Amino acid sequence: MLAAVAEHHLRVGPLPAWLQLDRLLGPTRVGGPDGDGWQVEAGAEGAVEAQARLPTALAADLVARLRGLGFDGRALVCEVEPPLRRSVTRRARSEDARRRRVTTPGFSRAGVRLDDVGRISLTPEVLAQRVAAGAQGRPVVDAGCGAGGNAIAFARAGSRVCAIESDAARLELARHNAEVYGVGDRIEFVHGDALEQVPARRDESAILFIDPPWGADWNRRGCGLAELPLLAALAPLALGYAALWAKVPASFATRELLGDPPGGDAQALFGEAQGDRRRVKFVLVRR
Repeated sequence: MLAAVAEHHLRVGPLPAWLQLDRLLGPTRVGGPDGDGWQVEAGAEGAVEAQARLPTALAADLVARLRGLGFDGRALVCEVEPPLRRSVTRRARSEDARRRRVTTPGFSRAGVRLDDVGRISLTPEVLAQRVAAGAQGRPVVDAGCGAGGNAIAFARAGSRVCAIESDAARLELARHNAEVYGVGDRIEFVHGDALEQVPARRDESAILFIDPPWGADWNRRGCGLAELPLLAALAPLALGYAALWAKVPASFATRELLGDPPGGDAQALFGEAQGDRRRVKFVLVRR
């Protein structure tokens, strides 16, 4: 039986350098002697590793939150010394499962409509608005708009939007939701195949935005273009656009889109609710 201890040494990595570590882990500082907060050190292939000494409760909470995750195509390893007691680990996992029920909401206005896919995949409104603000009013081609969460956010931020969707029922959801938000006149709704429509609507001033479906059971430890076939097919068609923006899972290997060295950037967007404020909801890759 493991003896009770008051503190544990944790080492977590590999972590991408673009990840906001203080949001994921807690207060950080680069280098320096041991002390309060996470110490961040350079790791292999441009990644970093973080280590800290934490009380048992905080260590167990962190391990429960990070269990089974990966970032930027690499599975995360979390080493704990001395090991946590099983009873402590079980309690932390139960608390983590309870906390996950409180998540950042999708649409905030009454009257919107969603299908089962939209309830899983809709970009939370506050995060969609944050992404859209970065467009600075440039036109946007949304290649696969679904129920309209991102298209509506871009339109609210001042962009003219071409929203493409191959599923006619989902396109009608997007059209309805845009009217609820009062931006239906800023969005052109196109029923069609994005593989055909994206080249036909090429615009050197526009952002090509792609939110590929990844469902509820994507590989949370590591994935790439092979697991996101719509993105893999559309990315080469971004030539002739001002920029390509893609919303991808946190585990996505960004180098598959950005190259090595990277020809663009990646930004992790965290939730805003109490249950997901330390969780990466998705990564925005821009090139």
